[in-house]
Order: sequence, then C-alpha cells, then structure tokens
Amino acid sequence: MRVAVVIVTYNSADALGSCLASLPDGLDGVDLTEIVVADNASRDSTCEIAKNFTKLPVRVVDLGRNAGYAAGINAGIASLGSYDAVLVINPDVRIRPGAVAKLAEVFRRPRVGIAAPKLENTDGSLQPSLRRPPTVLRAWAEALIGGNRAGRWGTLGELITDPQRYDLAGPATWATGGVLMISAEAVLTAGRWDESFLLYGEETDFALRAGSLGLMTWYTPDAVFEHDGGESGTNPMLWALLTVNRTRVVRRHYGFWAWAGYYAAVVVGEGIRAASGRPTAKLALEWLLKPSRRLRVLPQ
Repeated sequence: MRVAVVIVTYNSADALGSCLASLPDGLDGVDLTEIVVADNASRDSTCEIAKNFTKLPVRVVDLGRNAGYAAGINAGIASLGSYDAVLVINPDVRIRPGAVAKLAEVFRRPRVGIAAPKLENTDGSLQPSLRRPPTVLRAWAEALIGGNRAGRWGTLGELITDPQRYDLAGPATWATGGVLMISAEAVLTAGRWDESFLLYGEETDFALRAGSLGLMTWYTPDAVFEHDGGESGTNPMLWALLTVNRTRVVRRHYGFWAWAGYYAAVVVGEGIRAASGRPTAKLALEWLLKPSRRLRVLPQ
C-alpha cells in the first residue's frame, strides 16, 4: 500500500525530533510516498528540525498562521501526490516498528475509511482513545458523576475505558485524532476537515461524516503508537474549546432536540465544576453561555 504521512505541527521542536526518528522503523513494510510537515507558523525550530532530517525526505508546508489542526491536515493532504492512504499524526507521537503496515492492513476490509491504532502512554500503559456515540444520557451521566467514572460503568460514558475492549479489533464510532490513517476514498468522499473547529471535535465530525457515507472507522490493537497526550485537561482555553466543540458536533449530526438535552447536561456539568473552583470549567461555562466570548481564531 502506498502511504503518505502528514504531521501537523505548532511550536513542536521539543517533540518532532523523536517523532521523525521513529518513522523509518515504523514505516517498515509500506510503500512510502512522502512525508509532509504541515506547520502552523511555528516560532521555534520546528521547521528547521523537519528540513534537517536526513533519514527520510521531509517536505514542509507552511500555513503562514496558526490555523489549527484541521487546517494543517487539509493543507498537508492537498499538497500530496498519489497515495492509497494517508497517516495523520501529531508530533508528540512515536511509531512502534512495523505499526504503519499493520494499520494499513485494516483497509483490506470492505468499506473501511478510517483506521485507528492502539495508543499507549510513554510508560507503556493504555491510553483510552475510542468513543461511543454522544447521547443525552451519556452527557448527563458524565456531568453528574464525571467522565472517567461514567466510562467505567458499562456503556454509560462516551470514552471507552474498559482495557479488554482495546484487545479486540472492531468498528468504532470515532477515535482520538492524534493518530489516524485515512483511505484515499475517504479523503475524496468525505471531503475536507472542518477548519472552524480549530482544535478538538474535527476528528469526530470527519468520522461521523465518513460513517454517514458508508465508510466506517475500524480499530486494530495490532498497530501500536506511543502518544504523549495533550493539555486539554489543564489548559482553560483548550478545555473550553473542546467542551464547546462537543456540543457543536451533536447539533450538526444529531439535530436540535438531541443538542438541547446534550447542551443542558454539559452546562450543568461545567457549572458544578466551576462552582468548585476549577479554572478550566469556569472558562468553558462562560463560552457555553456567551457565544460571543468564544475563540474564533487561535492565538498567533
């Protein structure tokens, strides 16, 4: 299979070197077409690190501004030549040897448009990455008892936390966007990623769009990638953006009434946590209740 790689970066000098270093062994077994670093106007040495990597040819696409994750994916994919699938990864990812070929095997199944791997933390522990469909019941459960606790009670939470599920290959509603492989058919059929999400929610929207067109997301535990994880749980701006985008996805794909119940649950949940003094929840609640305060453009 001909595989292209798109790495979306923004001030990623601390992480990109180890990501690139993992590529030669990680790509063993596939026909690599090209590697593109789609950079959101980094102010550090990210682009220099990419250009100076000698083990494999790397091309930098400079977006000229901090346009977001979806914009980086769109720009990177638009610059590619011919390929059968494109591997989209964050710069804080390391690819285990042979993992890309194992991920590409997923497309032997009919009607698979997106392949999702198993993610592990730096210590080798499981990093939950699969999600169930967002529903009003799940939103209220997470609001009242917390997302992690809800995830441990059967199918009550959106995030799948049961370790046994991650030992089994199978379809998923959507998966964390830090590592995804997308078929050329899905790129053509589902179209561009929605850049209005900026960060978070764009992978959900793309997976749901692809699914509605008959192209499913398939998870395989055979392909293992190491992922540092993000700062959304501690950074108020990122958490607020993630929270608002969750409600936007529901409105777009499930309709007004589902959105109304879901939105109410998210507001209550963030309100409870804001009352306890959590800075992330305070900003998320403000953005939920006052749309004019929401971030429209990422900081440059």
